[in-house]
Amino acid sequence: MATGALSGIKVLDLTRILAGPSCTQMLGDLGADVVKIERPGKGDDTRAWGPPYVTDADGANTTESGYYLSANRNKRSMAVDFTTDEGAELVRKLASKADVVIENFKVGGLKKYGLDYDTLSAINPRLIYCSITGFGQTGPNASRAGYDAMIQGYAGIMSLTGAPEGEPYKVGVAIVDVMCGMHAITGVLAALHHRHMCGKGQYIDVALADSQVSWLVNQGANYLLNGQVPARYGNAHPNIVPYQVFAVSDGHMIASVGNDQQFARFADILGLAELADDPRFATNPARVEHRDILIPILTETIALREKAELLDAMEKQGVPGGPVHTLDEVFTSDQVAARDMIVRMPYDLAGDGEVRLIGNPIKMSDTPVTYRHAPPRCGEHNDAIMNDWLADND
Repeated sequence: MATGALSGIKVLDLTRILAGPSCTQMLGDLGADVVKIERPGKGDDTRAWGPPYVTDADGANTTESGYYLSANRNKRSMAVDFTTDEGAELVRKLASKADVVIENFKVGGLKKYGLDYDTLSAINPRLIYCSITGFGQTGPNASRAGYDAMIQGYAGIMSLTGAPEGEPYKVGVAIVDVMCGMHAITGVLAALHHRHMCGKGQYIDVALADSQVSWLVNQGANYLLNGQVPARYGNAHPNIVPYQVFAVSDGHMIASVGNDQQFARFADILGLAELADDPRFATNPARVEHRDILIPILTETIALREKAELLDAMEKQGVPGGPVHTLDEVFTSDQVAARDMIVRMPYDLAGDGEVRLIGNPIKMSDTPVTYRHAPPRCGEHNDAIMNDWLADND
Protein backbone atom coordinates (compact mmCIF):
# COMPACT_ATOMS: atom_id res chain seq x y z
CA MET A 1 0.00 0.00 0.00
CA ALA A 2 1.39 3.40 -0.97
CA THR A 3 2.35 5.77 1.79
CA GLY A 4 3.05 9.47 1.69
CA ALA A 5 1.37 12.83 1.90
CA LEU A 6 -0.61 12.13 -1.30
CA SER A 7 -1.44 8.50 -0.53
CA GLY A 8 -4.89 7.69 -1.93
CA ILE A 9 -4.72 10.32 -4.68
CA LYS A 10 -5.05 8.87 -8.20
CA VAL A 11 -3.28 10.69 -11.03
CA LEU A 12 -3.94 9.90 -14.69
CA ASP A 13 -0.82 10.97 -16.57
CA LEU A 14 -1.31 11.79 -20.26
CA THR A 15 2.04 13.56 -20.56
CA ARG A 16 5.34 12.82 -22.22
CA ILE A 17 8.83 14.36 -22.61
CA LEU A 18 9.76 16.32 -19.43
CA ALA A 19 7.50 19.11 -18.09
CA GLY A 20 4.54 16.82 -17.49
CA PRO A 21 6.50 13.71 -16.47
CA SER A 22 8.61 15.67 -13.97
CA CYS A 23 5.38 16.95 -12.42
CA THR A 24 3.77 13.53 -12.17
CA GLN A 25 6.98 11.94 -10.87
CA MET A 26 6.99 14.41 -7.99
CA LEU A 27 3.35 13.62 -7.24
CA GLY A 28 4.26 9.93 -7.30
CA ASP A 29 7.19 10.48 -4.96
CA LEU A 30 4.76 12.14 -2.55
CA GLY A 31 2.60 9.03 -2.53
CA ALA A 32 0.09 9.46 -5.36
CA ASP A 33 -0.87 6.45 -7.50
CA VAL A 34 0.24 7.63 -10.96
CA VAL A 35 -0.90 5.80 -14.10
CA LYS A 36 1.05 6.79 -17.21
CA ILE A 37 -0.85 6.32 -20.47
CA GLU A 38 1.48 5.49 -23.38
CA ARG A 39 1.28 4.65 -27.05
CA PRO A 40 1.39 0.88 -27.56
CA GLY A 41 4.72 -0.31 -28.90
CA LYS A 42 6.53 3.00 -28.57
CA GLY A 43 5.64 4.80 -25.37
CA ASP A 44 7.08 8.09 -24.21
CA ASP A 45 9.31 9.69 -26.86
CA THR A 46 12.14 10.07 -24.34
CA ARG A 47 12.61 6.31 -24.08
CA ALA A 48 14.62 6.67 -27.29
CA TRP A 49 16.43 9.88 -26.32
CA GLY A 50 19.86 8.37 -25.80
CA PRO A 51 22.59 7.52 -25.41
CA PRO A 52 23.11 6.61 -22.70
CA TYR A 53 20.70 3.71 -22.31
CA VAL A 54 20.30 1.13 -19.58
CA THR A 55 22.54 -1.78 -20.52
CA ASP A 56 21.69 -5.45 -20.02
CA ALA A 57 23.83 -8.28 -18.63
CA ASP A 58 25.70 -8.51 -21.95
CA GLY A 59 26.42 -4.77 -22.02
CA ALA A 60 23.96 -4.19 -24.86
CA ASN A 61 21.68 -1.16 -24.92
CA THR A 62 18.08 -1.69 -23.88
CA THR A 63 15.19 0.50 -25.04
CA GLU A 64 15.26 2.69 -21.92
CA SER A 65 17.32 5.92 -21.94
CA GLY A 66 18.73 7.90 -19.07
CA TYR A 67 16.50 10.80 -20.12
CA TYR A 68 13.37 8.67 -19.69
CA LEU A 69 14.56 7.35 -16.32
CA SER A 70 15.05 10.91 -15.01
CA ALA A 71 11.33 11.73 -14.82
CA ASN A 72 9.28 8.53 -14.69
CA ARG A 73 9.72 6.64 -11.43
CA ASN A 74 6.79 5.96 -9.09
CA LYS A 75 4.45 5.45 -12.02
CA ARG A 76 2.75 2.47 -13.58
CA SER A 77 2.51 2.28 -17.35
CA MET A 78 -0.60 1.39 -19.32
CA ALA A 79 -0.38 1.11 -23.11
CA VAL A 80 -3.58 2.47 -24.68
CA ASP A 81 -4.27 3.75 -28.18
CA PHE A 82 -6.78 6.46 -27.38
CA THR A 83 -7.03 7.47 -31.04
CA THR A 84 -9.43 4.52 -31.30
CA ASP A 85 -12.96 4.65 -29.89
CA GLU A 86 -12.22 1.73 -27.58
CA GLY A 87 -9.01 3.28 -26.30
CA ALA A 88 -10.60 6.67 -25.70
CA GLU A 89 -13.47 5.07 -23.81
CA LEU A 90 -11.00 3.20 -21.61
CA VAL A 91 -9.19 6.44 -20.76
CA ARG A 92 -12.54 8.09 -19.94
CA LYS A 93 -13.29 5.24 -17.53
CA LEU A 94 -9.91 5.73 -15.88
CA ALA A 95 -10.57 9.49 -15.65
CA SER A 96 -13.87 8.77 -13.91
CA LYS A 97 -11.83 7.19 -11.10
CA ALA A 98 -9.03 9.75 -11.06
CA ASP A 99 -8.51 12.70 -8.76
CA VAL A 100 -6.16 14.43 -11.21
CA VAL A 101 -5.58 14.33 -14.97
CA ILE A 102 -2.44 15.96 -16.35
CA GLU A 103 -1.84 16.34 -20.08
CA ASN A 104 0.57 18.23 -22.33
CA PHE A 105 -0.94 18.01 -25.80
CA LYS A 106 -1.35 21.05 -28.01
CA VAL A 107 -4.36 23.24 -27.24
CA GLY A 108 -7.51 21.32 -28.14
CA GLY A 109 -5.55 18.21 -29.07
CA LEU A 110 -7.54 15.86 -26.82
CA LYS A 111 -11.00 17.27 -27.56
CA LYS A 112 -11.46 15.15 -30.68
CA TYR A 113 -11.01 12.04 -28.56
CA GLY A 114 -13.44 13.17 -25.88
CA LEU A 115 -10.60 13.56 -23.38
CA ASP A 116 -10.83 17.32 -22.83
CA TYR A 117 -11.72 18.96 -19.52
CA ASP A 118 -15.35 19.69 -20.38
CA THR A 119 -16.04 16.07 -21.29
CA LEU A 120 -14.17 14.49 -18.40
CA SER A 121 -15.41 16.93 -15.74
CA ALA A 122 -18.98 16.17 -16.79
CA ILE A 123 -18.23 12.52 -15.99
CA ASN A 124 -16.26 13.33 -12.82
CA PRO A 125 -17.08 16.77 -11.31
CA ARG A 126 -14.39 16.31 -8.63
CA LEU A 127 -11.70 15.99 -11.28
CA ILE A 128 -8.72 18.33 -11.29
CA TYR A 129 -7.48 18.67 -14.87
CA CYS A 130 -4.13 20.30 -15.60
CA SER A 131 -3.03 21.24 -19.13
CA ILE A 132 0.64 22.01 -19.80
CA THR A 133 1.31 23.72 -23.14
CA GLY A 134 3.92 25.94 -24.74
CA PHE A 135 1.97 29.20 -24.61
CA GLY A 136 -1.21 28.48 -22.66
CA GLN A 137 -4.84 28.17 -23.71
CA THR A 138 -5.22 31.84 -24.71
CA GLY A 139 -3.28 34.51 -26.58
CA PRO A 140 -2.00 34.80 -30.16
CA ASN A 141 0.46 31.93 -29.76
CA ALA A 142 -1.90 29.47 -28.09
CA SER A 143 -1.93 27.10 -31.05
CA ARG A 144 1.86 26.90 -31.30
CA ALA A 145 3.89 23.99 -29.96
CA GLY A 146 6.49 24.80 -27.34
CA TYR A 147 9.85 23.23 -26.58
CA ASP A 148 12.31 24.07 -23.84
CA ALA A 149 15.11 25.65 -25.91
CA MET A 150 12.59 27.51 -28.05
CA ILE A 151 10.92 28.99 -24.96
CA GLN A 152 14.26 29.86 -23.37
CA GLY A 153 14.80 32.04 -26.41
CA TYR A 154 11.26 33.36 -26.71
CA ALA A 155 10.78 34.30 -23.06
CA GLY A 156 14.11 35.97 -22.50
CA ILE A 157 16.38 33.81 -20.37
CA MET A 158 18.79 33.15 -23.25
CA SER A 159 19.27 36.89 -23.72
CA LEU A 160 20.58 37.03 -20.15
CA THR A 161 22.80 33.94 -20.34
CA GLY A 162 26.31 33.87 -21.80
CA ALA A 163 29.36 36.07 -22.05
CA PRO A 164 28.72 39.83 -22.49
CA GLU A 165 30.30 39.90 -25.95
CA GLY A 166 29.28 36.38 -26.96
CA GLU A 167 26.13 34.78 -28.31
CA PRO A 168 23.09 33.96 -26.15
CA TYR A 169 23.27 30.60 -24.39
CA LYS A 170 20.61 28.25 -23.17
CA VAL A 171 20.78 26.86 -19.65
CA GLY A 172 22.56 23.49 -19.46
CA VAL A 173 19.41 21.52 -18.56
CA ALA A 174 15.80 21.88 -19.73
CA ILE A 175 15.04 24.36 -16.97
CA VAL A 176 11.85 25.73 -18.58
CA ASP A 177 10.31 22.26 -18.65
CA VAL A 178 11.36 21.53 -15.08
CA MET A 179 10.09 24.83 -13.67
CA CYS A 180 6.82 24.55 -15.59
CA GLY A 181 6.39 21.10 -14.05
CA MET A 182 6.96 22.65 -10.62
CA HIS A 183 4.30 25.30 -11.27
CA ALA A 184 1.92 22.55 -12.38
CA ILE A 185 2.54 20.69 -9.11
CA THR A 186 1.75 23.85 -7.14
CA GLY A 187 -1.50 24.32 -9.05
CA VAL A 188 -2.53 20.70 -8.55
CA LEU A 189 -1.83 20.78 -4.81
CA ALA A 190 -3.75 24.05 -4.41
CA ALA A 191 -6.67 22.61 -6.39
CA LEU A 192 -6.68 19.48 -4.22
CA HIS A 193 -6.94 21.66 -1.12
CA HIS A 194 -9.75 23.69 -2.70
CA ARG A 195 -11.60 20.49 -3.56
CA HIS A 196 -11.15 19.30 0.01
CA MET A 197 -12.88 22.50 1.14
CA CYS A 198 -15.73 22.62 -1.38
CA GLY A 199 -15.89 19.22 -3.10
CA LYS A 200 -15.41 20.49 -6.66
CA GLY A 201 -12.56 20.03 -9.13
CA GLN A 202 -11.25 22.66 -11.52
CA TYR A 203 -9.17 23.33 -14.62
CA ILE A 204 -5.51 24.39 -14.45
CA ASP A 205 -3.77 26.08 -17.39
CA VAL A 206 0.04 26.18 -17.14
CA ALA A 207 2.34 27.36 -19.94
CA LEU A 208 6.06 26.95 -20.53
CA ALA A 209 6.34 30.58 -21.66
CA ASP A 210 4.47 31.95 -18.65
CA SER A 211 6.63 29.88 -16.32
CA GLN A 212 9.83 31.20 -17.86
CA VAL A 213 8.62 34.81 -17.76
CA SER A 214 7.72 34.37 -14.08
CA TRP A 215 11.25 33.35 -13.13
CA LEU A 216 12.93 36.29 -14.80
CA VAL A 217 12.53 37.54 -11.19
CA ASN A 218 14.97 40.40 -10.39
CA GLN A 219 16.04 40.84 -14.02
CA GLY A 220 12.45 41.14 -15.13
CA ALA A 221 11.61 43.45 -12.25
CA ASN A 222 14.64 45.60 -13.07
CA TYR A 223 13.38 46.06 -16.63
CA LEU A 224 9.82 46.85 -15.50
CA LEU A 225 11.22 49.42 -13.08
CA ASN A 226 13.61 51.33 -15.33
CA GLY A 227 12.81 50.21 -18.90
CA GLN A 228 16.44 49.27 -19.59
CA VAL A 229 17.05 45.97 -21.38
CA PRO A 230 19.43 43.96 -19.17
CA ALA A 231 22.83 43.05 -20.58
CA ARG A 232 24.47 39.66 -20.32
CA TYR A 233 26.93 39.48 -17.45
CA GLY A 234 28.28 35.98 -18.03
CA ASN A 235 28.95 34.51 -14.59
CA ALA A 236 28.60 37.87 -12.85
CA HIS A 237 25.54 39.38 -11.14
CA PRO A 238 23.72 42.50 -12.38
CA ASN A 239 23.05 43.87 -8.89
CA ILE A 240 25.80 42.51 -6.61
CA VAL A 241 29.60 42.80 -6.95
CA PRO A 242 31.67 40.67 -6.55
CA TYR A 243 29.27 37.78 -7.12
CA GLN A 244 30.71 35.58 -9.84
CA VAL A 245 33.09 32.85 -10.95
CA PHE A 246 36.83 33.45 -10.67
CA ALA A 247 39.71 31.39 -12.03
CA VAL A 248 42.15 30.10 -9.40
CA SER A 249 45.46 28.36 -9.96
CA ASP A 250 43.82 24.91 -9.98
CA GLY A 251 40.36 25.49 -11.44
CA HIS A 252 37.46 27.79 -10.70
CA MET A 253 35.55 29.01 -7.65
CA ILE A 254 32.60 31.24 -6.91
CA ALA A 255 32.61 34.27 -4.65
CA SER A 256 29.15 35.36 -3.48
CA VAL A 257 29.86 38.55 -1.56
CA GLY A 258 26.44 39.74 -0.46
CA ASN A 259 27.15 42.84 1.65
CA ASP A 260 29.79 45.43 2.48
CA GLN A 261 31.02 43.69 5.62
CA GLN A 262 31.63 40.50 3.65
CA PHE A 263 33.49 42.50 1.02
CA ALA A 264 35.81 44.00 3.63
CA ARG A 265 36.64 40.52 4.93
CA PHE A 266 37.07 39.18 1.38
CA ALA A 267 39.46 41.99 0.48
CA ASP A 268 41.45 41.29 3.66
CA ILE A 269 41.71 37.57 2.80
CA LEU A 270 43.14 38.55 -0.58
CA GLY A 271 45.66 40.94 0.96
CA LEU A 272 43.77 43.88 -0.54
CA ALA A 273 42.26 45.34 2.63
CA GLU A 274 42.65 48.87 1.29
CA LEU A 275 39.90 48.22 -1.28
CA ALA A 276 37.25 48.28 1.44
CA ASP A 277 38.17 51.89 2.25
CA ASP A 278 38.24 53.02 -1.36
CA PRO A 279 35.04 55.03 -2.01
CA ARG A 280 34.75 53.35 -5.42
CA PHE A 281 34.38 49.95 -3.72
CA ALA A 282 33.23 50.60 -0.15
CA THR A 283 29.53 50.01 -0.85
CA ASN A 284 27.73 47.62 -3.16
CA PRO A 285 26.21 50.38 -5.34
CA ALA A 286 29.72 51.79 -5.77
CA ARG A 287 31.13 48.36 -6.61
CA VAL A 288 28.39 47.81 -9.20
CA GLU A 289 29.21 51.19 -10.76
CA HIS A 290 32.95 50.50 -10.80
CA ARG A 291 32.94 46.76 -11.49
CA ASP A 292 35.09 47.27 -14.61
CA ILE A 293 37.87 48.54 -12.34
CA LEU A 294 37.38 46.24 -9.36
CA ILE A 295 36.97 42.86 -11.06
CA PRO A 296 40.34 42.93 -12.90
CA ILE A 297 42.08 43.71 -9.60
CA LEU A 298 40.38 40.80 -7.87
CA THR A 299 40.88 38.48 -10.84
CA GLU A 300 44.63 39.02 -10.93
CA THR A 301 45.06 38.26 -7.23
CA ILE A 302 42.61 35.33 -7.04
CA ALA A 303 44.31 33.62 -10.00
CA LEU A 304 47.39 33.07 -7.80
CA ARG A 305 45.48 31.26 -5.04
CA GLU A 306 44.64 27.58 -4.74
CA LYS A 307 40.94 26.74 -4.66
CA ALA A 308 40.82 24.75 -1.42
CA GLU A 309 43.04 27.17 0.48
CA LEU A 310 41.07 30.23 -0.60
CA LEU A 311 37.67 28.69 0.04
CA ASP A 312 38.80 27.51 3.47
CA ALA A 313 39.91 31.04 4.37
CA MET A 314 36.59 32.44 3.13
CA GLU A 315 34.63 29.88 5.15
CA LYS A 316 36.52 30.79 8.32
CA GLN A 317 35.84 34.49 7.78
CA GLY A 318 32.16 34.06 6.88
CA VAL A 319 32.51 35.04 3.24
CA PRO A 320 30.18 32.96 1.04
CA GLY A 321 31.82 31.02 -1.75
CA GLY A 322 32.21 27.57 -3.20
CA PRO A 323 33.76 25.36 -5.87
CA VAL A 324 32.50 24.79 -9.41
CA HIS A 325 31.92 21.04 -9.39
CA THR A 326 31.68 18.67 -12.32
CA LEU A 327 28.99 16.02 -12.07
CA ASP A 328 31.43 13.31 -10.96
CA GLU A 329 32.36 15.56 -8.05
CA VAL A 330 28.70 16.29 -7.31
CA PHE A 331 27.61 12.67 -7.16
CA THR A 332 30.58 11.49 -5.11
CA SER A 333 30.33 14.30 -2.55
CA ASP A 334 29.66 13.59 1.11
CA GLN A 335 26.83 16.15 1.08
CA VAL A 336 24.92 14.42 -1.71
CA ALA A 337 25.35 11.10 0.07
CA ALA A 338 24.21 12.52 3.42
CA ARG A 339 21.08 13.96 1.82
CA ASP A 340 20.16 10.72 0.01
CA MET A 341 20.23 12.45 -3.35
CA ILE A 342 21.16 9.21 -5.12
CA VAL A 343 18.66 6.37 -4.88
CA ARG A 344 19.06 2.80 -6.07
CA MET A 345 16.00 1.00 -7.41
CA PRO A 346 15.62 -2.60 -8.58
CA TYR A 347 15.44 -2.75 -12.37
CA ASP A 348 15.24 -6.07 -14.14
CA LEU A 349 16.40 -4.71 -17.51
CA ALA A 350 19.73 -3.59 -16.06
CA GLY A 351 22.66 -5.95 -16.12
CA ASP A 352 23.37 -5.44 -12.44
CA GLY A 353 19.68 -5.51 -11.51
CA GLU A 354 19.34 -1.88 -10.46
CA VAL A 355 19.43 1.73 -11.62
CA ARG A 356 20.71 4.79 -9.81
CA LEU A 357 18.42 7.82 -9.95
CA ILE A 358 18.49 11.35 -8.57
CA GLY A 359 16.67 11.51 -5.24
CA ASN A 360 13.80 13.76 -4.29
CA PRO A 361 14.92 17.00 -2.55
CA ILE A 362 11.88 17.22 -0.25
CA LYS A 363 12.50 15.86 3.26
CA MET A 364 9.27 15.47 5.26
CA SER A 365 9.21 14.39 8.90
CA ASP A 366 5.92 12.45 9.04
CA THR A 367 5.18 11.54 5.41
CA PRO A 368 8.54 11.14 3.69
CA VAL A 369 8.83 10.53 -0.02
CA THR A 370 9.02 6.90 -1.08
CA TYR A 371 10.55 5.08 -4.03
CA ARG A 372 8.07 2.35 -4.84
CA HIS A 373 8.25 1.81 -8.61
CA ALA A 374 11.24 2.05 -10.92
CA PRO A 375 10.48 3.76 -14.25
CA PRO A 376 8.13 1.29 -15.95
CA ARG A 377 8.36 -0.49 -19.27
CA CYS A 378 5.70 0.56 -21.77
CA GLY A 379 2.45 -1.21 -20.89
CA GLU A 380 4.03 -3.08 -18.00
CA HIS A 381 1.03 -2.66 -15.70
CA ASN A 382 -2.01 -2.92 -17.98
CA ASP A 383 -3.61 -5.82 -16.12
CA ALA A 384 -2.82 -4.50 -12.65
CA ILE A 385 -4.29 -1.08 -13.43
CA MET A 386 -7.46 -2.63 -14.82
CA ASN A 387 -7.84 -4.57 -11.59
CA ASP A 388 -6.97 -1.68 -9.28
CA TRP A 389 -8.82 1.20 -10.91
CA LEU A 390 -11.63 -0.45 -12.84
CA ALA A 391 -12.50 -3.54 -10.82
CA ASP A 392 -16.04 -2.27 -10.20
CA ASN A 393 -16.70 -1.39 -13.87
CA ASP A 394 -18.56 -3.67 -16.22
